[in-house]
Amino acid sequence: MLGDTHDHLPHIKKAVKVLNREAADRYLHTGDFISPFVIPVLATLAGEVSGVYGNNDGDHDLLRQRCRETGNVSIAGTFSEFHADGVRIALLHGHEGAILDVIVESGLYDVVVYGHSHRAGIAEKGPTLVINPGEVCGYLTGYSTCAMYDTERREGWIIRI
Repeated sequence: MLGDTHDHLPHIKKAVKVLNREAADRYLHTGDFISPFVIPVLATLAGEVSGVYGNNDGDHDLLRQRCRETGNVSIAGTFSEFHADGVRIALLHGHEGAILDVIVESGLYDVVVYGHSHRAGIAEKGPTLVINPGEVCGYLTGYSTCAMYDTERREGWIIRI
């Protein structure tokens, strides 16, 4: 899992290298890609990349066009939900705090993945594990992070890039 890449290509390339070494076959992006030129870099991840738009993403049409050109990167809109190995997962950027809270508290998801705050963290909220992979760009915190989630062990952890 990664997000808040904010066009920082050197950090994005490092994150891709780490995630290709550590992760399996599905990658989640919490939004704030920013410019379409980051999409081909994310396409070098060795599997499917599913993302959502963040509040700073500009040209949605061009971002989607770049995704179509890659074959393995997609942006669902502002919210996505899916199942992986029996785990119900919600993905959103999280800039609308009330919506994030409702989704977390709904009990509909085993895992909620969001970004926006640039602060990496993992917390249990009732039966739901809430994961923020932090920021790849490192602009606000001074360090670049991603997150991992193991669907078999149902555990998440933060990786510093």
